[in-house]
Amino acid sequence: MPFKNTFAALALFSAAVAPVQAGDIIRHPLPNSNFPILQAVEVPAGKTVVYLSGAVPGVINKNADINSVEAYGTMEEQTVSVMKRIQAQLQELKLDVGDIIKMQAFLVAPEGRAVDFKGFMAGYSQFFGTAEQPNLPVRSAMVVDALVNPGWLVELEVTAVRP
Repeated sequence: MPFKNTFAALALFSAAVAPVQAGDIIRHPLPNSNFPILQAVEVPAGKTVVYLSGAVPGVINKNADINSVEAYGTMEEQTVSVMKRIQAQLQELKLDVGDIIKMQAFLVAPEGRAVDFKGFMAGYSQFFGTAEQPNLPVRSAMVVDALVNPGWLVELEVTAVRP
């Protein structure tokens, strides 16, 4: 169908591919899976997106070398520590863990060993997909050679949407 007016063609095309206009965030689960991440998230127009900087674990053993894994704990302990820091940042912004729509996880495998993904998931699962907080984010997890501090095993970066 030919268009006499380029603007009319653009308007028709824009209407056909326009995002969800107003309303709730739409969370699409992984098909045929109970893994606690989403396949996709749709954010309607008019919502405020909040990007948090990467967060790292806090020291849990003050007697250990500040550059050692012993200072920050296991992968599970570090994941919980990071999530508590993120939770506190979100609360300062009047947001909640359930408002997170996207996460990038940077995970370190100690030299000569595989990354402790089971430990990461044990920490992660305390904050997502629970009865108290059922919302899940889309997520990617990357194994990296190292983080800035040699004792850190996890850094998390999240994106949230203001409800």
